[in-house]
Amino acid sequence: MGTSREIAIGPVAVISLLLSSMVQKLEDPMANPIAYHKLVLTVTFFAGTFQAAFGLFRSGFLIDFLSHAAIVGFMAGAAIVIGLQQLKGLLGITHFTNKTDVVSVLKVVWSSFQHPWNPYNFLLGCSFLIFILITRFLGRKNKKLFWLPAIAPLVSVVLATLIVFLTKADKYGVNIVKHIKGGLNPSSVDQLQFNGPHVGELAKIGLIVAIIALTEAIAVGRSFAAIKGYHLDGNKEMVAMGFMNIIGSFTSCYVATGSFSRTAVNFSAGCETAMSNIVMAVTVFISLELLTKLLYYTPVAILASIILSALPGLIDVNEACNIWKVDKLDFLACIGAFLGVLFATVEIGLLVAVTISFAKIIVVSIRPGTETLGKLPETDAFGDVNQYPMAVKTPGVLIMRLRSALLCFANANFVRERIMKWVIEEEKDSKLRNAEKTIQIVILDISNLMDIDTSGIASLEELHKNFDSNGMKLAIANPRWQVIHKLKLANFVPKIGGRVFLSIGEAMASFSI
Repeated sequence: MGTSREIAIGPVAVISLLLSSMVQKLEDPMANPIAYHKLVLTVTFFAGTFQAAFGLFRSGFLIDFLSHAAIVGFMAGAAIVIGLQQLKGLLGITHFTNKTDVVSVLKVVWSSFQHPWNPYNFLLGCSFLIFILITRFLGRKNKKLFWLPAIAPLVSVVLATLIVFLTKADKYGVNIVKHIKGGLNPSSVDQLQFNGPHVGELAKIGLIVAIIALTEAIAVGRSFAAIKGYHLDGNKEMVAMGFMNIIGSFTSCYVATGSFSRTAVNFSAGCETAMSNIVMAVTVFISLELLTKLLYYTPVAILASIILSALPGLIDVNEACNIWKVDKLDFLACIGAFLGVLFATVEIGLLVAVTISFAKIIVVSIRPGTETLGKLPETDAFGDVNQYPMAVKTPGVLIMRLRSALLCFANANFVRERIMKWVIEEEKDSKLRNAEKTIQIVILDISNLMDIDTSGIASLEELHKNFDSNGMKLAIANPRWQVIHKLKLANFVPKIGGRVFLSIGEAMASFSI
């Protein structure tokens, strides 16, 4: 039902930890596991309902708050964190942290070296990691070998499992998957709790989990969509995730979402459409019914190596450098997402990036620029004198243009002060040059202005009063119909003597300049 071609669905660490930490406040999983199980399934139902509702009510625009720069930083940070977490399987560490930040992970890895260390897990994992990377290199060099990197992960799992089985490596310290309970999930419709004392709390937990799961899934999906160059429909993704979790709550599943590690493997394997999820689902069904015994000897290190092989391509250093060159505030959002994911959590990283992006929008909107215009020789056009040095200023006239789409309470005073500052400076320059004419007319080009509020109108009225007291006239040029309509309703046009013109040229002509 979704539009992402690469995203792989399943349980993820963040949602798992969030669910367990919040639900166990309502019910002790050790004292009453059955009641705890029912609460988790009910939270899953609520989470799916909220997600589907977000999509049906067209809330997909929320994903637009994740900028390109934020996605680049998010991907790089998540790739490093996931890679560090895979050290558990690659090094054969038994006790590992549930935290996802780099400091906690490195502490555990470092402490593991203080104890007797078994190198067989590392040797096995690294051997197949090198094998997968070599096949990927060959696939890039020779297009005819495109199939080689696609089947390399599957071949690695089969060969590694056979090696462990034939050599009995598990007896020498190689960590294996061991027993997996077979069979499909039973129905859990009758276990959903809508009448208990915790329904309100469960709905609240479901809302929180739904938002975080959607944020992570859409961020993951959008990351890979950007690589492939197609558009992700946020509304359809929300509906898909919602109905998936609602049905999951009926079949003994807890909240699932887009997994970064599984999606990275899916992407690196060469998936092209959402059919890959159907293939995965069918494979899981068959494996649960028939193949769980064959997976007993699968080494954990080989699973870690497959995930690690998919991560280098997700860290785009060149793109980060380009962002730095083009827009420093965008780079701040990028590095904020990167450091937030790396040293805190995925959610913190995304929150930092979105906050910085919002701050950028606010700063740009409340501090809009103004530019002085001059007439371009042998044309009727007017351009910025800084951009076009040949532009000629008309003596006694100051032509200014607002570089903002909105003149409102947030930026009205700043714009007014900026214009007054320019006028005062122009007056000083005229006196220093001993010009014949000082400024008599200020023409304000508002062609960029899409809307104005009462604060903006009040700032224009103040400008008019200041200019009038100093013997100058204010004229408005190129207004949009929304803007001129509000100016008329506020009775501003008569106050400035009706000096509103369709163009700067018309304004100049009306003053016989």
